[in-house]
Amino acid sequence: MVFFIAVLLGSFVTAQEPQRKMMGQRQNIEVLKVAYFTKHLSLTTEEAEKFWPMYNSYSAEVRKARQDNKEDILAFEEAVLNIRKRYKVELKKVLVTDERVNKALQAEREFMNVVRKELQQRMEQRKKLRDQKTDQ
Repeated sequence: MVFFIAVLLGSFVTAQEPQRKMMGQRQNIEVLKVAYFTKHLSLTTEEAEKFWPMYNSYSAEVRKARQDNKEDILAFEEAVLNIRKRYKVELKKVLVTDERVNKALQAEREFMNVVRKELQQRMEQRKKLRDQKTDQ
């Protein structure tokens, strides 16, 4: 019985470790995203206090639209367009100009491209290191 519990706990801890690492990476990415948006949009403290709750609601709606429309890309894109139209009006109350609102709506894609590029470079570096080790 003790052996069974030890094995069960060991597998649980082992299974949780990659999940914890992934959660830490997500948190790091979220911190970087906040910094990126704040710099990219030149958010003041007052603007940031109003912007982030609104942006988080926007992101949650986009995630829900993605979940609800997994099988229909056109329905997903239409839902996102409607969400963006609705939030554009709300974001303008905080960001004031259309230019800054448009920057905010584009910043997520730009940020994810930066993250993707960084991950790709890191993967290439790891591959080179592995190749060098196998060549030795």
